[in-house]
Amino acid sequence: MRHGLPSPYEHSTLSERDIRTLVPTEPIRIRPDINLVKIGGQSILDRGRPAVYPLIDEIVACKDEHKMILTVGGGTRARHCYSIALELELPTGVLAALGASTPRQNAWMLQMLMAKHDAIFMVYEDIEKLPLYLRMGCLPIMTGMPPFDWWEKLPARGKGRIPPHRTDAGTFLTAEFLGARSLIFVKDEDGLYTADPKKDKDARLIPAATVNEVLDMDLGDLIIERIVLEYLKRARNVKQVQIVNGLKPGNLTRALAGEHVGTIIRAD
Repeated sequence: MRHGLPSPYEHSTLSERDIRTLVPTEPIRIRPDINLVKIGGQSILDRGRPAVYPLIDEIVACKDEHKMILTVGGGTRARHCYSIALELELPTGVLAALGASTPRQNAWMLQMLMAKHDAIFMVYEDIEKLPLYLRMGCLPIMTGMPPFDWWEKLPARGKGRIPPHRTDAGTFLTAEFLGARSLIFVKDEDGLYTADPKKDKDARLIPAATVNEVLDMDLGDLIIERIVLEYLKRARNVKQVQIVNGLKPGNLTRALAGEHVGTIIRAD
């Protein structure tokens, strides 16, 4: 004799249009005290010692006051890998798996540089150990790449084969999952501009905007991955992202303290 387990989904296919309204509760924020800090691979790591060491000093000075998880991008090596894979006509899932290797290498390098300051490399599968690491005074460092690998979602039709979910997206999803206090992208520019300031001297800084305002601008280039804007529109926990220039000492410290430095993009 079979026994049923009573629940709102007992007779559901889980595909109904109104499936989300059956249990209209909000999820808990797992670690609302955490700050996610994404360090750009090409922006910071690829520049070597002159860019990395001062930023490490700043992070170390902040880590006892502000709980952080650091994530790292892939930088130029990831772009080179994508270029070769595209030339070989490999599909998006393979590009995603290959692209995951370089941010992992950068995270390892950063962890070794900060090992004397109790930094620890953390894989996604160990995220349940996060409370233990923080209680021990560790500074977790992760790759920013989400673990989609072969199962990476395809880009929109006609948008090529480069994985749409890269290290900015992976960091955002981690922040959303944890219900983080803040999400800060550390780049090599002062924030979001109307164009790439490295190529266009007339580019203007956008100090603040809503996500819809940024989307309406239809900018040809963005300092963060476009998919992050789409996620920000429907996020439940992450209400804004902040972009700061990590080449200017003190910017990260100010952002962690809640100051408006760089660009802030809000959900609405």
